[in-house]
Amino acid sequence: MEAEQRDTTMNSEGNTVIPLFASFQEYLSNDQEIREEIKTVTRDLEQSAREILAVLQAVHQSPGPEAIKKICAKSREMLTTVKSQYKNLVEKIPSGQYYRFCDHWRFTSQRFAFLGGFIVYLESERLITRLELAEMLGVQVDRTTDGFHIDLDDFLTGLLLLANEMSRFAVNSVTSADYGRPFRIAAFVAELDAGFRLLNLKNDSLRKKFDGLKYDLKKIEEVVYDLTIRGLKPSSEETGRQEISDSKAGLDVGSPPGEK
Repeated sequence: MEAEQRDTTMNSEGNTVIPLFASFQEYLSNDQEIREEIKTVTRDLEQSAREILAVLQAVHQSPGPEAIKKICAKSREMLTTVKSQYKNLVEKIPSGQYYRFCDHWRFTSQRFAFLGGFIVYLESERLITRLELAEMLGVQVDRTTDGFHIDLDDFLTGLLLLANEMSRFAVNSVTSADYGRPFRIAAFVAELDAGFRLLNLKNDSLRKKFDGLKYDLKKIEEVVYDLTIRGLKPSSEETGRQEISDSKAGLDVGSPPGEK
């Protein structure tokens, strides 16, 4: 009799455990299906980012105003596709579960923050705002109840990627005989560096990327220094902007940047 009771108890427990784990499997299967759908859309976004970057890279070979205007116009036109792709991505994410899946598109959003920042700089030589980027991509600027938004860390990472691109742009501007642009880039990146220094960065990845900003700025300062000692520093009239003071650009023309 006792043996029969033990068998009955075990069967009862077994009948409880099996359905429980079956529900676990159903949850895992649904979760995996959502992730696969998100990955598919993210791959499309990554491809769009590569295509826009390829278009923007042309400014390094053709930095003239008319060429830049056409490049930016084409890039903005391509962003209309990106908007629809982000809309598709938003539809794949269950309500209120943004942070559960955000690692899938984090790198892509950082890349678009950089691309948007580069476009705005090329158009007006100023820093993009988070609101402008959100409007470019067709998403929310801040977290709402269910809104897909541009995470602040991703936006800041994109700005650091922009600084790196600016150092390359400064060098290539010199090879194209545009001697005024490196001075303006130096002022822009110096202000960006000053802004980041106001932040108490807790994100380890972001803090490491910020450490690289000083090297980007140093590279630009070296370009400006070389132009200055060779007498190639244009007047404010030639650059089309107010002359950049050495102190604002973080420079000491009396000695090379590496010997401060």
